[in-house]
Amino acid sequence: MTKLANSVALVTGGSRGLGKALVEELYARGAGKVYATARDPRTITHPDAVPLALEVTDPASVAAVAERAQDVTVLINNAGAATGARLLDAPLDAIRTEFEINYYGPLLLTRAFAPVIERNGGGHILNVHSVLSWLSDGSGYSSTKAAMWSQTNGLRLELRPRGIDVTGLHMGYVDTDMTAGIEAPKANAHDIAVAALDGVEAGAYEVLGDDITRWAKGALSGDVAAMYEQFAA
Repeated sequence: MTKLANSVALVTGGSRGLGKALVEELYARGAGKVYATARDPRTITHPDAVPLALEVTDPASVAAVAERAQDVTVLINNAGAATGARLLDAPLDAIRTEFEINYYGPLLLTRAFAPVIERNGGGHILNVHSVLSWLSDGSGYSSTKAAMWSQTNGLRLELRPRGIDVTGLHMGYVDTDMTAGIEAPKANAHDIAVAALDGVEAGAYEVLGDDITRWAKGALSGDVAAMYEQFAA
């Protein structure tokens, strides 16, 4: 289990939405220091957070942040992007961009910070997924999240012997800027942050943040047609 009190955490995409809520909740649990990253660090508003500029798709930027934050014990890969690209008709570059941010970005951060966390005595990585890791909507985004789920499972196996636990966070829509134009039930970002960090402290492999996610995870063991109303007879 990971104690967040007095920990040193780094949250990617920490300027708004769920990332901002995670920064706030880390401090509420007594974290000693929280690095919050954004493309423009001036958008980080938490008075105690340490703002860092980061482009998750740029290896040089990731390396610079890892060099700056040598005391990190908890890494939260939260930064992500959804372009709305559809698998069959979107330009491939749009889908590649989502993969660069949502799949390769967290992998770059994990590769950079795993040695740091190990040198600091071990710690934790939290990867922010989605219910769309399991329930596709035909978008490039859902494909990236399915791939990230597999990445997280693989990293958990590789990092555990190095004293680093890995948790995957899954949830449906969260009430953030990214979902502002979507008319559907949405979870509160603070509630998801609380559930996520409860899972980190409990050593959970996965955190299922809402009812739709719990249903989707359970439905994985059934027939594919049962998960998609489009296939109903």
